[in-house]
Amino acid sequence: MSLYDDIKGFVNSTDGNIGVSIKNLKTGERIDVNEEMMFPSASTIKILIMAQIYKMAKEGYIRLTDNIVLSDFMKTAGSGILYQLNSKHKFTIEELITLMIIISDNTAANVLIDIADMKNINRMAEDLGMLHTKIQRKMMDFEAVKSGKDNYTCPKDMTHLLELIYAGKVVDEEYSSMMLDILKKQQDLGRLDLYLPDDVLIAHKPGELKLLEHDVGIVFLENCQYIISVMTNNLSTNLDGRKAIGKISKMVYDEYVKL
Repeated sequence: MSLYDDIKGFVNSTDGNIGVSIKNLKTGERIDVNEEMMFPSASTIKILIMAQIYKMAKEGYIRLTDNIVLSDFMKTAGSGILYQLNSKHKFTIEELITLMIIISDNTAANVLIDIADMKNINRMAEDLGMLHTKIQRKMMDFEAVKSGKDNYTCPKDMTHLLELIYAGKVVDEEYSSMMLDILKKQQDLGRLDLYLPDDVLIAHKPGELKLLEHDVGIVFLENCQYIISVMTNNLSTNLDGRKAIGKISKMVYDEYVKL
């Protein structure tokens, strides 16, 4: 059986929804299962927010060294640490990007959404060819969700975005490299990396909501690099979602590490 057959069989045997999009950057092979299935994006949308902020820096609208003073009204609960800190701390925009990505800080994300503007983020998604990706609310805005506004994406779109970053084509080569470096520092673990050796380098961004687990990233092996985006929801528990991502990731690793 092929790797595609193994993944397809696993997806079909699992309760709930799983979408997978993989691209081997050495061979060009693609493996897609439910790749255009739309999911609430959770924190994977933060990659796109980061990209728009860097675009604004490139165009001179902001400077990455600009300081933002933390105020109580900015604080958002959920993942991250900023909402637990005292107000009046100063952070540069670059530091907020790093916090948003590597520990998925929601306060940092919402501040950056305000700076970037949702319309600009969505325009960037369109310009990059992310046909099923849209941001319509801030992090932890569950009232917006109740009113029908949510953030959406699909595995295919995230694999496409990561491939453009890898190729140096998001904003430009310099800013793509900066994005990649931040994604390599990810501290929210236990999905794509769950069953892989500890020394495997992954540039990735997970996302999590109730009964929803995602992880999208680029895996760097000695002789092969590949992109893998796995999204899940409505499995029995969040742990089941993380394990499903980990098992699919291990299947791909076991195949591509031999190349």
